Amino acid sequence: MRYRTLSPTGDYTFGANGTNFLVNSPAAVAQAVQTRLGIAVGEWFLDITYGTPYQSKILGMGRVATYDSAIQDVILNTPGVSAIVQYSSTVNPKTRAASVFAVIDTIYGQTTVSTDL
Repeated sequence: MRYRTLSPTGDYTFGANGTNFLVNSPAAVAQAVQTRLGIAVGEWFLDITYGTPYQSKILGMGRVATYDSAIQDVILNTPGVSAIVQYSSTVNPKTRAASVFAVIDTIYGQTTVSTDL
């Protein structure tokens, strides 16, 4: 597994002579999870099944009780993820924003994922 590292603002980093890649590491898997959570199903033209099913399973009235299982499915189906060790999420109804925190086992070791949706 190989991912180009991201800057603090979420952009690809360049110019580090190849040292700015995450290769076969828990951090690479964590970035893969965050990338999948940041893309809605149907958004990526190369694979319209890739991403998170925001429209069909997460957004909308009455889904607060079920959105966690959809997010956990995305995490568990990310290549390199073996298991979710710990999971929590919060929703702010005023801003309609959600935050997710997970400790995951990967094929390279354990890591954490923390992201705002």
